[in-house]
Amino acid sequence: MTFQLIFAIAWAVILGLGGGLLTKIGDWYHNLEKPSWQPPDWLFGPAWTIILGLGGWAFVLSWNGAATDAERTFLIALYLVNGVFHFLWSPLFFTIKRPDWALIEVPFLWASVLALCVFLRPMSEIASWLIVPYLVWVSFAAILNWKIVQLNKPFGAASA
Repeated sequence: MTFQLIFAIAWAVILGLGGGLLTKIGDWYHNLEKPSWQPPDWLFGPAWTIILGLGGWAFVLSWNGAATDAERTFLIALYLVNGVFHFLWSPLFFTIKRPDWALIEVPFLWASVLALCVFLRPMSEIASWLIVPYLVWVSFAAILNWKIVQLNKPFGAASA
């Protein structure tokens, strides 16, 4: 198995499993006011599985299309930065029950996904397009996060 395939699989599995383990859907979450257009809870797992699978595939295509070791190093850095921002959201929202803090973190996650779309393009146009569903889903999730904050504020010690 090649490095790029191992890295891609590890990135997708760590983010998918980690995000799932950090997403505690209990009474607190069920009691939040949510917009009528929120997708059902069961949809989030399959959506993230597809999105992260496409992201992993994009990594392999970009790695194979990179012309230099410097481009490959930059590619790894992009994915690691994205992984950090991806991983931060669930504990902020679900574990410490601060959708308002998660909303503050979302622009960093969104920017890291946009950076993937932009910087993968010279290495592989197809890879860049494979990241678009991730960008769309994070954009949708950001709007959903904002609406949940709007419907349920304030958060913090007084509301826990």
